[in-house]
Order: sequence, then C-alpha cells, then structure tokens
Amino acid sequence: MYLIVGLGNPENEYANTRHNMGFDTINEIARRNNINITKTKFKGLYEVGIIQGEKVILLKPQTYMNLSGESVIEIMDFYNIPEKNLIIIYDDIDTEKGNIRIRKKGGPGSHNGMKSIVDNLQTTEFTRIRVGIGQPKFKNDMINYVLEKIPEEERKILKQGITKAAEAVEEILKNGIDIAMNKFN
Repeated sequence: MYLIVGLGNPENEYANTRHNMGFDTINEIARRNNINITKTKFKGLYEVGIIQGEKVILLKPQTYMNLSGESVIEIMDFYNIPEKNLIIIYDDIDTEKGNIRIRKKGGPGSHNGMKSIVDNLQTTEFTRIRVGIGQPKFKNDMINYVLEKIPEEERKILKQGITKAAEAVEEILKNGIDIAMNKFN
C-alpha cells in the first residue's frame, strides 16, 4: 500500500494559491482515477483506492502546512506504511512554473510542511514530487507570493505542473521511481 500526500492549507481562503499545489495534485490524481476523497480521520481528508494496480491512500492533511507531519505519521502508523511507500507532493519555489522535480530522498529545504514531515518521521528517506511555482519578483515577498490567489494567466502554466505531478505518481506506481525520474526530471 502506498500513501500519496498532497500538502496545502485547508480553508477556502487558501484555495487557488501557489502553496496548495499538493492539494491540487491530489485532486487531479483522484479525478483521473475515479477516487472520491470523502473520509475524515488522521487529521486529514483521505480515501483508499487503486491506481496502476496498486492499493493507495490519497491524503490531504487538514492541520495547516506547518503541522502536516502530524497527519502523515498518524496514517502511516495506523496502516503500517513503510517510508519507501510514501510520496509527498508539494509546491517548490526553486522549480520553474509548470515543471516538477522527483527525488528519492533529501532534506526539507525551506518548506515548512516538509520540515514537519521530516521531524515527525525522523527520516528523509521517502519520495517527493516538487511542483514548480517559481520565484516571486522580490525575495522578501515570499509569504505573500505563496499565499496569494493565482492570477488567471499563471493558472494554466501551474496546471501543467499539476498534471505532470499526477502523471509522475502513476508512473512511479507502474514502473518505479527511477523510470519516473528519468521521464520527468
């Protein structure tokens, strides 16, 4: 069983923001695979389904970004999911808009959701898919940049990254992370 987690913030005021690329990708994966995310438990919204012949759990933590790891550790412990079967999807300012980066492991960087997950799991040995949102015009405007509503003209470019991330998850489940990295990185 795989746990596929999209990071974001739970309230409507954060919908359609750059910081919710993980939630948007989970929604796209669910749509593509006819999975309705309806369950509430483990401090998150989740659903169990089948993708590429693999049993998966799609999870959107409802803890706010800085506490995402609390939701992830609860569901991993409950279902006894090993770190090698964990995929985290989140926004990344260091990846160009519309692009993604897949990694087998690594530190959390400056992303608070990833810091929470690494702190809770006490490991960096899990797959991550970073969905590019690009850099703000001014570095000191980072918080506003990730939390502001996405302008319509930018939405199409970011949607390309969301689609690629959903396809990458399917590729990882079907053919493994190495093939997915070669195809998408």
